[in-house]
Amino acid sequence: MSEYRHPERFLGLDDPSSQRETSAAWILPIPLDLTTSYLGGTRLGPSAIIEASNQVELYDIEFGVEAAPIYGVSMLPALHPTLASAREAVESITEAVNALDLGDRLLVALGGEHTLTVGLVAAFAPRYPDLLVVQIDAHSDLRDSFDGTPYSHACTARRFIEYAPALQLGIRCWCPEEVEFLRRTDRVKVWTAEAIYRDRERHYLAELRRAIAGRPVYLTIDLDGLDPSIMPAVGTPEPGGIGWYDCLDVIRTVAQAGQIVAFDCVELCPIPGGHGSAFAAARLVYKTLNYVMASRGQLKMR
Repeated sequence: MSEYRHPERFLGLDDPSSQRETSAAWILPIPLDLTTSYLGGTRLGPSAIIEASNQVELYDIEFGVEAAPIYGVSMLPALHPTLASAREAVESITEAVNALDLGDRLLVALGGEHTLTVGLVAAFAPRYPDLLVVQIDAHSDLRDSFDGTPYSHACTARRFIEYAPALQLGIRCWCPEEVEFLRRTDRVKVWTAEAIYRDRERHYLAELRRAIAGRPVYLTIDLDGLDPSIMPAVGTPEPGGIGWYDCLDVIRTVAQAGQIVAFDCVELCPIPGGHGSAFAAARLVYKTLNYVMASRGQLKMR
């Protein structure tokens, strides 16, 4: 007999595996869609990922177990930031996250536009003075202002590097202002999507491992970092992105080399009838959870 899985639980987990008090990971949906500049709809991303997650198999072949029930995943109520301005939205996210009694739990934010990452990094940076942000993205997001606000999704990294330096992977789109900024800052290191593609020996993974070197990490995954053949349902689907297995290798390396204290998955812009992107996003979040929990000793590779 088929088993009903509650759509408001990530991965459709049963009661024992999704209790707030005993779960090692908390999922926080943030349906923010305030400064998107091409295709809107990112406010629908969190619910689409959660719904799709109910169709993801819990068995992870890398670990040889149904992983999530081992460590537990609990859903938090969706956070609806104030929409008075982008700046106030960011500040309200920081305030809400600071109010969470996380302990050593892993916080996973589902977006929503990328601007929300600024509020999250601002909340975690004081807790981890040596924090490093690892950003998977098509865009550097290093404009100082866009469409009249310094808190646009196009300015995300420019704002969060005020709290922690960044390692960016998959970048393949800049404006002249961002290129000039990269030339004069030591707060950002970039591996372009083309460099990753052409590095057949995968030296970039060793470089990434050395750059992280045991530091606390906030991981932000903008889904347009993936190639649009895998992830078409994003606001700005730039061609030439990271492949699925290369993305998993990056995330596995980050989890093993550092201490991921929180991560987000943002910028899903659901396409009617295009369920593949939401499913891939849900699967990517689950794989990331498993890599982090393995790094914390709660899972073992086969």
